[in-house]
Amino acid sequence: VEIKAWVKNKRDSKIGISFIDIYDGSCFKHIQVIANNKLKNYTKDILKLNSGCSIYVRGTIQQSTNSQFEIYAQSLQIIGNVFNPETYPISPKPHTLEYLRNFTHLRPRTNIIGAITRIRHFVSQEIHKFLSNHGFFWIATPLITSLNTEGSGEIYACALSKVYTFGPTFRAENSNTTRHLAEFWMIEVEAAFLSLKNIMNLAYEILKSIFKRVLKTCIDDLNFLAKKTNIDLINRMKNFISSELFSIEYTDAVKIINNSSGYFKSSFIWGEDFSSEHEKYLSDIYYKKPIMIKNYPKETKAFYMRLNQDKKTVASADILLPGIGEIIGGSEREDRLQKLNLRLKEKNLNPDNYRWYQDLRMYGTVPHSGFGLGLERLLSYITGLKNVKDLIPFPRTPKNASF
Repeated sequence: VEIKAWVKNKRDSKIGISFIDIYDGSCFKHIQVIANNKLKNYTKDILKLNSGCSIYVRGTIQQSTNSQFEIYAQSLQIIGNVFNPETYPISPKPHTLEYLRNFTHLRPRTNIIGAITRIRHFVSQEIHKFLSNHGFFWIATPLITSLNTEGSGEIYACALSKVYTFGPTFRAENSNTTRHLAEFWMIEVEAAFLSLKNIMNLAYEILKSIFKRVLKTCIDDLNFLAKKTNIDLINRMKNFISSELFSIEYTDAVKIINNSSGYFKSSFIWGEDFSSEHEKYLSDIYYKKPIMIKNYPKETKAFYMRLNQDKKTVASADILLPGIGEIIGGSEREDRLQKLNLRLKEKNLNPDNYRWYQDLRMYGTVPHSGFGLGLERLLSYITGLKNVKDLIPFPRTPKNASF
């Protein structure tokens, strides 16, 4: 075999044999190279190897007594040295995630960031695969835009029926928390002729499909992360896969919160939006499982969400996951021109700024629905890591745009 990889660590025996753990990022497991002093550059190069060096190894694969496979080196060439080992930031010792954020260009060399990166890849692949198999077209939407609704997806859904966007999104608010980024990745799905119930059932099936893919392709990474976080990640996803979507009305959720026996300092007023503490209480403490809350008051939601018959609520829903909170938000869109104009007026929005939106209702309107799924929050649920800054390769936060 021939392998080009990096040195994780090395130990030398007194009898002239070096045991070198190497990795190339393709999977979680490392492989051990056994190099002896018969190699011509053993003293000159191999004994001087340290963590982080890149090497080229040629040798034979053999099975050791503990059923592990090892490479017995016939030649070993150094590609790149670590010139100052004492200053190398990613030494073999354990590092905190806070420490690693100072070295985003080097942190992929650690087990934990490598595991996250592989999981992120397979999650993204499964999203594209699932939606394509269900007849959705991927629409490349502009990053620079004047739209303040899910406009690009809606425009195309009103012609191609099933579309989605998948890419970076920017948040203007000054939120520097463990759950927010200034730049994050979103999946936005839009489908004509689907009701709120239809689209949220689809959202739940996407989550199940993603979890199945991750359990199939990333089991070593998940086992490592489960030990790191002390969370049973595997059974958590298996339980989700076997579950059905459980939904409650916003009004019922308000009653549960107000009957929480003093858990909150003040009463919750109908018409307010839930805080992260309210969401956590409902999903983590009261129900202890994923839930969907639907039919929110119209005052808390955007103008484009379909007004319900009670004229107080809109056809909207959020899916909450224990330990995460809201992960998916969706709604049925207001496809009736008269109702849409009324909602624009109620929100004090200038109708002239939404002519394109009104056109979609004037020229062959259809019922349609959509939802948004935050990739980093989904990864937080899968990996057990709480801070989204550790779940994106180069985190962008307020006043921070390194690299």
